Amino acid sequence: MSRNSLFDARSGKFLCVVGLAPCVLLCVPTHAAEIDSALALPSMAIISRVDDAATPDLLTPTTAGSRLNLTALETPASMSSINSEQILGRNNATVQDAVSRSPGIISVATPGNGGTSLSARGFVGHTSVMTLFDGSRLYTGAGTQTFPTDTWMVERIDVIRGPASVLYGEGATGAVINVIPKKPFEGEIRNRLRLGYGSDDRQQIGVDSGGSLSDTLSYRLTLNRQESNGWVDRADSKSLALSAALRWQATDDLSFTLAHERGNSEPVTAFGTPLINGRYDSSIRDKNYNIENDQQRYRDEWTRLNTDWVINDAITASNQLYYIKSRRHWRNAEDYSWNAPREQLLRGGFLEIKHDQEQIGDRQTFTFAHSLFGLDSRTVVGAEFNKIRFGVANNSPYSDVGGEYIDLWNPAPGYFDSLSPFRPLTESETRTFALFAENRTQLSERWSLVTGIRRDNNHIDREDMRAGGRYDRSLQGGNWRAGLVFAVTEDFSLYGQYSTSEDGVNNLVTLNPGQLQMDLTESRQTEFGLKQRFWGGQGEWTLAAYHIVKKKLLATDPVTRLAQQIGQQSSEGIEASLDLALAWDLSLSANVSVLRAEYDEFSETVSGQVVSRAGNKPTNVPRRTANLWLNKAVSADLDAGIGLRYVDERYTNTANTAKIPGYTVFDANVGWNVVPDVRLGLQVNNLFDRDYVSVAQNTQQWFIGEPRSFFVTADYSF
Repeated sequence: MSRNSLFDARSGKFLCVVGLAPCVLLCVPTHAAEIDSALALPSMAIISRVDDAATPDLLTPTTAGSRLNLTALETPASMSSINSEQILGRNNATVQDAVSRSPGIISVATPGNGGTSLSARGFVGHTSVMTLFDGSRLYTGAGTQTFPTDTWMVERIDVIRGPASVLYGEGATGAVINVIPKKPFEGEIRNRLRLGYGSDDRQQIGVDSGGSLSDTLSYRLTLNRQESNGWVDRADSKSLALSAALRWQATDDLSFTLAHERGNSEPVTAFGTPLINGRYDSSIRDKNYNIENDQQRYRDEWTRLNTDWVINDAITASNQLYYIKSRRHWRNAEDYSWNAPREQLLRGGFLEIKHDQEQIGDRQTFTFAHSLFGLDSRTVVGAEFNKIRFGVANNSPYSDVGGEYIDLWNPAPGYFDSLSPFRPLTESETRTFALFAENRTQLSERWSLVTGIRRDNNHIDREDMRAGGRYDRSLQGGNWRAGLVFAVTEDFSLYGQYSTSEDGVNNLVTLNPGQLQMDLTESRQTEFGLKQRFWGGQGEWTLAAYHIVKKKLLATDPVTRLAQQIGQQSSEGIEASLDLALAWDLSLSANVSVLRAEYDEFSETVSGQVVSRAGNKPTNVPRRTANLWLNKAVSADLDAGIGLRYVDERYTNTANTAKIPGYTVFDANVGWNVVPDVRLGLQVNNLFDRDYVSVAQNTQQWFIGEPRSFFVTADYSF
C-alpha cells in the first residue's frame, strides 16, 4: 500500500478517527443536556414530504442487511432503500439505473454481462456484487444475469454495502442488491394503467392490479411491454415482463404466497463506438457496426412458494421454495478496431453463445424472541439448499483470423460469418448447502450487539462436452460478522462492525478445470458509521467509513510464471447521504462517495514477461461518485424534479494506461395530476445532451451514454 493511503493499514487509525469523531462531536452536546433529548440543530421551517408517504426511511425494516427484520437504525451496516415511486419518479428504467443513484454504486452494464453488472466499494461484477430477487439468489453463470427485465414490477430495492457473505454466501464482497417485487395486499382492488411514448419511438404499456379477491385471498398482477427503435442505427429493442402473485391467508397465523415472474427481452445489440487513432469521434456515436443477423435474447422465469407461519408469540417460521430458469442467446460481431493506413474499420469477434440454466432451491428459517443471560434477544437460524444446472454452447475458441473491413461512416451490415463451429461446450451441476444464524441482543437501553455466522458447502461437477473430461471439486466457506450499535437517541445511532466475505475466482457455476483447483477468495471489512433522523423525521443523514482487504486473487507468480492465488486488493472510503424535506414544498436527496482502491499484490504476464500491477487501481472503479435529486411541489397538482449523476474517471485496464473520462449528467421530470385519477408525466434524460462514456467494452471501444431523450407518460388509476 502506498504511503499516501487514506488509512494506516497497520493500525486503522483513519477508521478510528472517522468513526469516533462523530461520537465526540455529536454525543458531547447531547449528553451535556438531557440524554433523551434530540440533537439541537439549526431551526428551519418544515413541511410535509413531497414524496409518497411510503418512502422508506431509517425506521423502515430492511431485507438486504438482515433477516431479523431490523430497521436501518438498528443495523450496523451502510444501507439504503428505494421504493417504486422514487424509481419511477427519477426516470429509472432499470434496476441498475435506480441502484446507481444510491451511494458509491455505479453501473458497468454491457451486453456480455446481461446489462446488469455493478461496481461497489472497489469490487466489480457479479462475482462480487450480488443481486437477489425477493431474497433469492440466481447463481450467475459466465458473468451474466438478465433479470429483472425492468422496474415496473418492483416494489422496493434494498441495498447493503460491503461484505455480506454471512447472509448470502460467496459472491457478496462489494454489495448486495435485493429487488423486492410488488406483493399482494388486502383491501379494495386497485388498478393502474400506464401508457408511454418518447424519443426514438419508445413505447410502453403497463398494467398494475391488486387487492382482495375474498376474505382470505389477495393478488397482485403486473404486466409491462416496452419497445424502441433505439438512438443507434439498427438498434431496435423490446421486452415483456410479467409478475403474478396469489396470497392465501389460511389462518390468522399461516399464509401461503405463490408467485411467478417472467421476463422476455431483446435489448439493443450495438457493441459500442470504436476510438479513431485513440480518440473519440462524436460524429459516429449513433453508428451500429454489428451484423445484420445479430442476436441478443433473454428468457427468464422465477417461480416461488412462500410459507409464513406464526407458531406462537415467540417463534415464527418462513420457507421459500423456488425454481428459476434462464435461457440466453448471443450472436454478434463484437470487436471493432480502426485501421489507420486503410482508413477503414476492422470488424471481428464473431461470437455465438447460448446459456441454458436451471436452478431449484429451498430456504427455511426460524425466528425466536427469547432471553439471553437475562437480556432481550432475537435469533434467526436457517438452512438453504440449491441445485444449479448450467449448460454452455458456443463457437469457441473463436479462432477466426482477421475479420472484414467496413466503412466507418456507412458500415455495411453484413452477416455472421465464423469458421468455428457452434456446438456444446460444457455441462455443470452445482449443489450448495448452507447453515446460518443471526442474533441481536439488547445489551442495555442503548447498546445492542448484532452477530451472524454462516457455513457453506459447494460441490461442482463439470463435464467437458468436447474433450470428454469430467472434473469435480468441493469448496467450503465460513463467514461471520459482529457489530455494535449505540442508540444516542431513538433517532440517532452510531455503529461499528467487522465482517468477512468470500468470492469465487470466477462465477461459481462456471469455474474452469484450473479454477476449480483454487480456493475461494477471502475478504474482511472494518466499518464505522452514524445514522440520524432529525427535524421530526423530515431529515435524515448517514455517514460510513470502511476498509476492505481481499486476498487470494489470481495473479501470476513472478518465479514460476503460473497463475496462483497470491494477489491482494484493498479499498477504503467514505460514503455520506442526506435526505431533507424543506420549506417551499422542496425535497432533496443527495449522496457522495470517495473511494481509494488499489492492487496491493498483483502480477500479470505481458508479452512473456511478468509485470507487477501493485499500486494500480482496479478497472471500472471511480474515485468519486455523487448523486442529487431536488423535487418541488409547484402546486397541489403539479410537481417537478431535477437531478444529477456524477461519476469520476475510471481505468479500463490493469496497467492503468487507458481510461474513460468522468461525467456529470442531468435528468429532469414534470408531473401533473389532471384529475384525481389521471396523472401526466414528462421525463427528460441527459437534459443538456452531453456525450459521456457509460462503460468501456475494451481499451479501444466505448459504450456512449444515451443522448437527450424525452418520455411522456399517462397514468390512470381506478
